[in-house]
Amino acid sequence: MNDNTKNRSVKSTRTTFRIIEALEASDGARLTDLAAELELAKSTVHQQLSALRELGYVVQEGTQYQVGLKFLDLGEYVRTRKPAYKLAEPLVEELAEKTGERAQFFAQEHGRAIYIHTKQGEHAVQADRRVGKRRYLHSSAGGKAILAQLPEARIEAIIEQWGLPRETDNTHTTRESLFEDLEAIRERGYSQNKAESISGLWSVGVPVMKPDGVPVGAFSISGPRHRMKAERIHDEMIDLLLGTANELELNIAYS
Repeated sequence: MNDNTKNRSVKSTRTTFRIIEALEASDGARLTDLAAELELAKSTVHQQLSALRELGYVVQEGTQYQVGLKFLDLGEYVRTRKPAYKLAEPLVEELAEKTGERAQFFAQEHGRAIYIHTKQGEHAVQADRRVGKRRYLHSSAGGKAILAQLPEARIEAIIEQWGLPRETDNTHTTRESLFEDLEAIRERGYSQNKAESISGLWSVGVPVMKPDGVPVGAFSISGPRHRMKAERIHDEMIDLLLGTANELELNIAYS
């Protein structure tokens, strides 16, 4: 395969995934709208959609194209391919039941936080935080809990790749403020997100470490500010989260 052929193949693959991501982001779209949004020829988009539909990754509903259910099988495989991910699920459910808030387990991949498991407690605030959704590490409790356990060079590389986008007025947008927070997280053993990603929503998180000292993920609990006050965090949630993380670490080590 010569260089020109390789370049065309890579370009075609990139186009395929741009189309899939655009369909997901827009909750379905017509061919003409996709072509306009992605600034591609309609013939190119039609060719890609036809191949994806033939393979079962896209379905057509009237004039709209949607992401197909075949991705569900791939997603479930990814979500359960590591023993730690399977072991974390019942612990997330337990956290949500005991606190009444929203509990989640994150993993880190390509410098982003990914929701592996989420569970809504009895009093949980609804938020767009579904399984598989990607988050910035610097603006979430779980993400910062993971960041605090990474080597400085890796943290710098993540900042270089993704920047420090502002999500609210409380988001860390400078390297200095983020590194100061990460040092405090290391000292106290848990992270806090005080409305850094969603106004009015606070959360607290703890890392989960593999035996080799590498973070496999993080647990976190989220709720409205008035229910996540310092006394409750220290008296209830911190001990619960640390105990849950320790349980998962032991299960990972001896599974």
